[in-house]
Amino acid sequence: MNEKRSDRRVERTRRLLDDALQALIVEKGFESVSVQEILDKADVGRSTFYAHFADKEDLLTYGLGKLHGALREQQQRAAPFADRRRFAFSREVFTHTAEHRDLFARMIGRRSGAVVEQHFQRMLLDLVRAELGATSETAKRRAAALEAIAQHVTGGLVALVRWWVSGRPRLSVDEVDELFHRLVTPALEASEEAR
Repeated sequence: MNEKRSDRRVERTRRLLDDALQALIVEKGFESVSVQEILDKADVGRSTFYAHFADKEDLLTYGLGKLHGALREQQQRAAPFADRRRFAFSREVFTHTAEHRDLFARMIGRRSGAVVEQHFQRMLLDLVRAELGATSETAKRRAAALEAIAQHVTGGLVALVRWWVSGRPRLSVDEVDELFHRLVTPALEASEEAR
C-alpha cells in the first residue's frame, strides 16, 4: 500500500513540475526559464526537484516522453490497419498541439524553443522510423532510402505543426491532419519502392 501511495506522490510531483514548466514556457520561453522559477511555480523544494530531474531539460524530456508514449500507443492501435492509414499517430499530434496551442506557438519555430523543437523532432522521427520499418536490419541502400524518407516526413510534419500554430490559416485538427496525409503520400509511395 505504501508503494502505491509513494508512486502517486512521485507522479503528482512530476506532474506539478511539468505543469509549471509548461506555464513558464508560455510566459517567457524555455531558454529564459530557471529551475528556481519552476520550483516557485510548482511550490516544490529544490531537493525534491533534483530527486526527480537532473535539470530543466530533463524535465522537458519527461513531459515529451509522456506525449511520445501516447503517440506510440496510437501508432500500435492503428498498426493492424496500416495499409489503409499510415502515420495514424499524426492526428494525435495535431490534437495535442491544438489543446496546447499557446505552448506550441511559444516553443516551435522560435529561437527560445530550439531545444524543445529538437526533442519534439527526435520524438516524431522515432515514430516515423518505426512506421516505415527504417530501424530494421536492411541492405545499406534500402536503409539509406528509408532514413531519407523518415527525415523528409518528420521535417514536413514539424514544419506543418509550426505553420499551423502560427494561425495561418485556421484549420481544424481534421483538416490539418488530412493535409499532412495528402502531402506525405508521395513519400509513402517512395517508401514502398524502397522496400
